[in-house]
Amino acid sequence: MAGDGHLAPHAPFVPGEIFRNWGSEALVEAALRNGEGIIGAGGSLSCRTGRFTGRSPSDKFFVRDGNTEDTIDWGAVNQPLAGHHFEALRRRVADHLDGAKLYVQDCIAGTDPEYSLRVRVVTEQAWHSLFARNMFLRPENPARFDPDWTILHAPGFRARPEIDGCRSETVIAISFTHRLVLIGGTAYAGEIKKSVFTLMNYLLPGRGVMPMHCSANIGPDGGTAIFFGLSGTGKTTLSADSSRTLIGDDEHGWSDDGVFNFEGGCYAKAIDLDAEAEPEIHAACHRFGTVLENVVVDPGARTLMLSDRSLTENTRASYPIGFIPNASPSGRGPPPKHIVMLTADAFGVLPPISRLTTAQAMYHFLSGYTAKVAGTERGLGDEPAATFSACFGAPFMARHPSVYAELLGRRIEEREVRCWLVNTGWTGAGRRMSIAHTRAMVEAALAGVLDGAETAEHPIFGLHMPTACPGVPTESLDPRTSWTDPDAYGRRAAALAAEFEANFRQFADHAPEEVKAAGIRPPAS
Repeated sequence: MAGDGHLAPHAPFVPGEIFRNWGSEALVEAALRNGEGIIGAGGSLSCRTGRFTGRSPSDKFFVRDGNTEDTIDWGAVNQPLAGHHFEALRRRVADHLDGAKLYVQDCIAGTDPEYSLRVRVVTEQAWHSLFARNMFLRPENPARFDPDWTILHAPGFRARPEIDGCRSETVIAISFTHRLVLIGGTAYAGEIKKSVFTLMNYLLPGRGVMPMHCSANIGPDGGTAIFFGLSGTGKTTLSADSSRTLIGDDEHGWSDDGVFNFEGGCYAKAIDLDAEAEPEIHAACHRFGTVLENVVVDPGARTLMLSDRSLTENTRASYPIGFIPNASPSGRGPPPKHIVMLTADAFGVLPPISRLTTAQAMYHFLSGYTAKVAGTERGLGDEPAATFSACFGAPFMARHPSVYAELLGRRIEEREVRCWLVNTGWTGAGRRMSIAHTRAMVEAALAGVLDGAETAEHPIFGLHMPTACPGVPTESLDPRTSWTDPDAYGRRAAALAAEFEANFRQFADHAPEEVKAAGIRPPAS
């Protein structure tokens, strides 16, 4: 099918050829024919993204106009782009794509039809089309598909800052007036996924829906649990539990009726995947239809070298959610009974699990603390760094964080949701938290075992730490026990607390008094 001039609103160009809504087999064949990737063991397609092995958050812009002037939280995260610059950029992307061979996927974001978004994804490469096909839902009647939004993905395009008003040759530009996303200069597929997430995060709060950077699953009792967390904290790993039904691994909405997945696939970190610790994800990496990003493949045996970091720490696997055996066919669940906030504290300070009050949950939701590791986005050094990302997803939250925090707090109170902070990071001895112990703590929390458990209060963070948990050594529940020098722990904890306080000052004019008081405890006199 060729010559469709209606692929993108206000972006007229005539492609050379269009391959619309091709299936996995055809797209894999095209990717191999085009030299875009190679087949790994089990049939997965392994592709490389070049110098961009993570997101480029400093290169994302929103068009500032009458639709967005008073609704977007402008700043370093949500950067403005003038309308005339977007017009110049749109024309130049159209020129770049004119006459090109293009792959088109018509997609749905959101398993609840009341709040879903119809998105047309136009890509230059077949493997990016397969990525979109994996990550989103498919329309029941593609022939009658009418997109709400269009994404033009042009990794071969190079922006010109002096003309386009952007920062570099790479650009992600979003116009709510044109209902158009332009992605140029990067082959990292995560930009497609996160652009859609950003759209949902902007649009849904106005309809009373809480958009969330979280995974979600349903227990044998029918209760939903949601897991907030940044990349590398364990959202995908902990939600892929064989005893629970997976709703989704990364992005969801919480409406009056319950939780619904934004996606139809999973985008899991592949580095160091272990077949015993994470069997479902490990198996998915070895299936035909899965797209692997920057996973090194042995050229002869085609073995997946899952511990090889030579390309990046941020290796990824994109696969349909149905590749997880216990995935929900509907992608929906009832309102949550539990909220688990995940952090990967690199400094051995935070407890492995803590029970949170509503105010504490809002405080830690606004803080969004973790230790960022190299590879998940450009510009990070080799050493972990304390990072605060409001709502556990600041780069994707177009509105002010208080909008999302107020929605969360209201829903916690309405549903009497139990809230937990779980540290999947490191102990004071420099060891990573045991996945087995973390699973045991989460299972105990979700089963109600820890509801009435005795707790000790952390002297600085005020967190309520259970003193015992089935399947977990008692001494590991208090982070101070892993330090040989109590004074050294006190100094490190105080330093981290100071970072929390400094970060939270940005919310001083918006957070309720009880939320501000739920943070750091003043030192004892």
